[in-house]
Amino acid sequence: MRKVFHLFIVLLVTTQLFAQTTPSRDQRMQWWRDARFGMFIHWGDYAVLGGVYNGQQVGRGGEWIMNRAKIPVATYQQYARQFNPTKYDADAWVKTAKDAGMKYIVITAKHHDGFALFKSSASKWNIVDATPYGKDVLKPLAAACKKYGLKLGFYYSQAQDWNNPGGAAARKIATEGWPNPDSARIDAYTLEHSGHWDPAQTTTSMSEYIDKVAVPQVKELLTNYGDVAVLWWDTPTNMTDEYAEKLQAVLALQPNIITNDRLKRPNFPGDYKTPEQKIPSPAELDGRDWETCMTMNGTWGYKSYDHKWKSTETLIRNLVDIASKNGNYLLNVGPDASGAFPEGSLTALKGIGQWMKVNGEAIYGTQGSPLPPLPWGRCTQKKKDNGTTLYLHIFDWPADGKLHVPGIKEKIHHARLLAGGQTLSTNARADELIIDLPAQAPDKIATVVAVSL
Repeated sequence: MRKVFHLFIVLLVTTQLFAQTTPSRDQRMQWWRDARFGMFIHWGDYAVLGGVYNGQQVGRGGEWIMNRAKIPVATYQQYARQFNPTKYDADAWVKTAKDAGMKYIVITAKHHDGFALFKSSASKWNIVDATPYGKDVLKPLAAACKKYGLKLGFYYSQAQDWNNPGGAAARKIATEGWPNPDSARIDAYTLEHSGHWDPAQTTTSMSEYIDKVAVPQVKELLTNYGDVAVLWWDTPTNMTDEYAEKLQAVLALQPNIITNDRLKRPNFPGDYKTPEQKIPSPAELDGRDWETCMTMNGTWGYKSYDHKWKSTETLIRNLVDIASKNGNYLLNVGPDASGAFPEGSLTALKGIGQWMKVNGEAIYGTQGSPLPPLPWGRCTQKKKDNGTTLYLHIFDWPADGKLHVPGIKEKIHHARLLAGGQTLSTNARADELIIDLPAQAPDKIATVVAVSL
């Protein structure tokens, strides 16, 4: 009886200690909510093709080129022998992100083609064993993130894997890639084989793939690279709750980690939602944490012919719009096969960084707008015990120099421009505040006025 009682006490104390040391969801999420801005990196051996296969520009090529062009496994694996990113410089990558005002990085440790950017004992299909480069690129990235104070997250394709047998394959019509004259036969085959186009993909079951590749590789990612802040799942094709539970269990290796909502819907909602390539309207928001992931041009992975870069103005205003709705912005870079960031990305990141150096206070650690819709821009806010600061992001400068701000009833302590710190005169009228502005906007993209209530 005494032994049973002693065991009970030990279990009780252990449970209490675990409860005390295991961070709550709000504790795990706090850095992420404060950060507001991060870098997504889509990179892998597919960069060698640059969106082109057999002389054809492949629609939605990039990281999906193997699927969209229906490239056989053996053929696709040959391209890895050309992947030798000698210009890869983890320190420069992370410094570029930091200088742009980003607070975290999420990189495609393994995308749907199954190619791992790290040394893996679970599959030889990785950058160390399958390429002339022969080095793990995640270790120097983790070291650089630690050096510059950025959080590091890993994207991992848990379900789709087109090279490791047993992985799932989302079925896409052959002609979506290019006008393949053999598309009818290919489409019939993929329909019959759950999206797969090569017999080599189905030599084992998905259950074996989960147990022998996905779970071991996630363990490697959460064991070998220090603190991992985010696990970014993607496309739960053919996932089951059983598979998801096995992957979810591995997260215990990193008690502070947060995850998105793409492991397996709806029973594994993760910590935040992930609208893609769009910014939700206020009506679409439901109070959950969310993060918009978006490309700078039209592609995630590198495509040599995609030069349709979003303007710096668009990207900055996207960031402001997202922050004003209590969301995060995960902005993508697709390095080329040499390991270099495209010039279009570097130009945009430099412009964002210049704006953030002046106005970062109005983004980091802020909450969404408490005001009604503003015809001239957006609003973010910070609440403290001694009051609230509203950050008014002005996109359209009023011609008469009068900024009309609806919905403010509190007493105004102070109003100033973030750019230069100039104090501004204010006039309260009923539920409207009128701020006297200079004749010219200090920043034509978005000038910020801080109003202390």
